[in-house]
Amino acid sequence: MRRFSIVPALICLLGFLAMPVSAAVKLGDPQVGQVAPAFHLQDQNGHWHSPADYKGQWLVLYFYPKDFTPGCTTEVCTFRDNVAKLRQQGAVVVGVSLDDVKSHEEFAAKYHVPFPLLSDANRQVATSYGVLTSAVGIHFAKRTTFLIDPNGKIVKIYRDVDPEKNSADVLTDIAAMKKATH
Repeated sequence: MRRFSIVPALICLLGFLAMPVSAAVKLGDPQVGQVAPAFHLQDQNGHWHSPADYKGQWLVLYFYPKDFTPGCTTEVCTFRDNVAKLRQQGAVVVGVSLDDVKSHEEFAAKYHVPFPLLSDANRQVATSYGVLTSAVGIHFAKRTTFLIDPNGKIVKIYRDVDPEKNSADVLTDIAAMKKATH
């Protein structure tokens, strides 16, 4: 049983150690100005989601390494705490990790998460967004957020984000972008 409690801590530590390497952007990774890559993933409630579901809204698509790890818990809770403000700006928040639907269900229940947490257990979406990484044979998504405009285009990519500040940074940027277009 002790082995299972060490795995999330190890993933968190490996994510931290991989930070300098994860700043590199590979050729073929999605870029600002491109249409966001398509996906079809299940959330913690068994519902399916794709980018087309959010057409006409701002989509905050954030990838995180692992349910129940300290940084990921901080990040989900700050998005939870700012979700009303983000919705007022016309934004929808969606989290993605490689964890399965059951793990997301438990994570969302424990922290009262009011938005979808999508399971990318087959790693295809993390790969298409250029955020899949691994360390000592353990795969996980790099902590990266994509801000997608109402037309489905990526307008900002946040790499190696601070879990405590990510939602506030996104909120500030959406407000500024909306103001600039009016």
